[in-house]
Formats: sequence, structure tokens, C-alpha cells
Amino acid sequence: MKRLNLQLLTGIFVMLGLAAFSYQAVTIGGGNFRQQPGYTLMARFDNISGLRPGGIIEAAGVRVGTVSKIEFDPDNYQAIVTLRINEGVPVQEDAIAAVRTQGIIGEKYIKLTAGGFPDLLSDGMQITETESAVSLEELVSKYIFSGSSE
Repeated sequence: MKRLNLQLLTGIFVMLGLAAFSYQAVTIGGGNFRQQPGYTLMARFDNISGLRPGGIIEAAGVRVGTVSKIEFDPDNYQAIVTLRINEGVPVQEDAIAAVRTQGIIGEKYIKLTAGGFPDLLSDGMQITETESAVSLEELVSKYIFSGSSE
């Protein structure tokens, strides 16, 4: 009987440890078990090179949301990014969404720059002003090949 109790307690302890480890791994990876109140916006980009679902959205250096979904539009050859903006964060109609990199080789994120229009975007609307990711390889190759032709 004591052996059965010891095995049961050991099993419960191991399961709790695995659950805590899993929760911590998801949290560190930028995941979230519950959806924060907010609204959804869409943005189209020609290039999102390296941006992933779960990526952060910043405005003025403050985290204001997450990238919830990325799809490919084969008709326009663009990436459609679904942005989950936190409740209470206003986004103007002429705001700019840009794909940026944290540091030199850091992770990609969306930077929101405020616009000047008083009208705000609401749930399901699209940000029309976007700036795609800058590819370091493309810049280097343009520089190399433009310099060699002279």
C-alpha cells in the first residue's frame, strides 16, 4: 500500500513538473494561453521575410499586440498579415505598419507609426500604408553589382 502511494505521488509530481515546463516553454516562446481583449486588423506586404505568427507589434517602443496569422495571396503575390491589437490602443486610418528587425540579426516584428487622421480603424479593417521587410542580401547584391558596372 505504501509503495502504491509513493508511486502515485511520484507520478503526480512528474505530471505537475511537465505541465509547468510546458507552460514556461510556451510563455517564453511568446505564446499565450488566453487571448487578450482587443481587435483584429489586416495588412498586406510585398515581403515579410522572417516574420512569424506570434511576433510582436510595437508602437513607440511599447508592445501593443501580436501577429496572429500570416497568409499568402497568390493573386497579388503578397503576404496578408492578421494583427491582433490590444484593447485601448487606437490605430489611425493612415497609420503605417512596417516590418522591422530587432537589432542587426534579431527577430522580425511589426512597427506601427501613428498617422495624422482623426479617424480610427476598427475590427476587421485594413492598414493600407505598409513598408515591407528590407532584405540585407538584396541590399548587398545591389551595392556590389552597381559598383562593378562603372
